[in-house]
Amino acid sequence: MAMKLIADSGSTKVDWRAIRDDGTVVSILTEGINPVFQKKEYITDIFRLKLVPELGTGVKEVYFYGAGVVSAAISEVLAGCFKEVFPDSVCYAASDVLAAARALCGHSEGIACIMGTGSNSCFYDGHAIVKNVKAGGFILGDEASGGVLGRKLIADYIKGLLPEEIEKEFVSRYGLDYAGIVEKVYKQPLPSRFLASFSPFLNEFRSHPHIDRLLRTSFDEFFKRNIYQYDYKNYKVNLVGSIAYYYQDILKEVAVRDGVAIGKILKSPIEGLVEYHKELI
Repeated sequence: MAMKLIADSGSTKVDWRAIRDDGTVVSILTEGINPVFQKKEYITDIFRLKLVPELGTGVKEVYFYGAGVVSAAISEVLAGCFKEVFPDSVCYAASDVLAAARALCGHSEGIACIMGTGSNSCFYDGHAIVKNVKAGGFILGDEASGGVLGRKLIADYIKGLLPEEIEKEFVSRYGLDYAGIVEKVYKQPLPSRFLASFSPFLNEFRSHPHIDRLLRTSFDEFFKRNIYQYDYKNYKVNLVGSIAYYYQDILKEVAVRDGVAIGKILKSPIEGLVEYHKELI
């Protein structure tokens, strides 16, 4: 049976949906795929071990949306990986920003944003992205992303700036020393995933003034460094991602202060993408 396969890929996980000819949908979750950091062999192993047992090899169309889809060369690598495992497939690879726009706005124009492990934003005209303030990654940008929130927490920890009660709990829970942190951030792959893993800790202590200030400052930075460059006075800001979803109460308070109107907030884009692609069947 021919299938249409949709992937919402982040550094942490990939949400897959296979749409069969009869309209039924199969859901699969795998580890994250980022072709910028991972080798072709590693990616194809994920397909063989996690997708083929559930779907077989009859996939005809693949719509892969991911943070690592940054060039035509990357798209070709992904297409080659899929072709190796699903011989009859054609792969359409696009950025996670387009995934957010299609999931949040469908075929209507609007401002669409990602706020998860990484962050990004765009203005979408209902068909394509017509403006995109570059994300910059967790070193140069990615304001209010899980990676940047984690980076700020870790930076306060290594500088001795965390309040005593938070530092004590952090040390007890994670047991990280300075050398270990430097190793994970500067030498091991996918450092943003490591940094974003501290979001649950931040959420647990969100009512503490120090963490509350960290969160609000980060959301303010996101709006002022990204959203202010779009026509935000005439369009609501729609967001998708775990950070936007779990911190939406604080996010909305900061938005009001910054004169930004918040629209739709989704935890994940995958269901919106399924609806978008079902309409195209």
